Amino acid sequence: MGSCGAVGSVRARYLVFFQYLGTDFNGVAALRGNPRAVGVLNFLEEAAKRLNSVDPVRFTISSRTDAGVHALSNAAHLDIQRRPGQSPFSPEVVTKALNTHLKHPAIRVLKAFRVPNDFHARHAATSRTYLYRLATGCSWPNQLPVFEQNVCWALQTEYLDTAAMQEAAQHLLGTHDFSAFQSAGSPVTNTVRTLQRVSVSPGPASPFVLPQGSRRLQFWTLEFESQSFLYRQVRRMTAVLVAVGLGILAPTQVKVILESQDPLGKYQARVAPARGLFLKSVLYNNFGPTS
Repeated sequence: MGSCGAVGSVRARYLVFFQYLGTDFNGVAALRGNPRAVGVLNFLEEAAKRLNSVDPVRFTISSRTDAGVHALSNAAHLDIQRRPGQSPFSPEVVTKALNTHLKHPAIRVLKAFRVPNDFHARHAATSRTYLYRLATGCSWPNQLPVFEQNVCWALQTEYLDTAAMQEAAQHLLGTHDFSAFQSAGSPVTNTVRTLQRVSVSPGPASPFVLPQGSRRLQFWTLEFESQSFLYRQVRRMTAVLVAVGLGILAPTQVKVILESQDPLGKYQARVAPARGLFLKSVLYNNFGPTS
């Protein structure tokens, strides 16, 4: 696995999968110099100090998420360099140590793997899946159960034409220039991506809805899978598909928006709220979960 730094010390690289409820964070990336703005990695890197690495531990994330966005499973690699004569930690010890010393209850490390020293969590990912949760039947967003208010987008409608949304979603499948769905602020110049899967389906009933509200409230799930996504692409595609479901757009208009390559159009410039978005999974060929 290679060695570096002090003579006789061994640098070991690990791939870790972790989850978080994003409500309290300004995104996943570590933020420096602003005590009021904190990222998920600030807490993970603080916990990693207890591993006593010769060099400070830094996490290289697979997938960046914005403020308020959640992750069922994100991934990152990190290097731990122990002192000469000390063997590398086992992945199980890394997982347990990080969870033991995490200072925020909304973050949890799921699993760690030992990987080659040239492994890169972002470049090696073969697939990323995002999930977006919607709720219908809510006259006002604050009528949602308090447990659901930060984890779904409450639409003020009783009806959503999910068949039309699914029809519209087919126009997004495949390889396209998705620049119409990219928000400003990204340094990426190549806006061609391949959307491998998109689905619109009824979501599971919420266990937090009391019986008197269960007839009204219904939950829906959108899923998007690709090797990579543009900045806010999923939230902008979601907003357009919701417009189709509400009858504001026809399914064929989604193809027109996609082909326009114009990110400033009336409908594609809308961004679904961060609170409904989850990074569901990041997949690799040889490490981690396979589905």
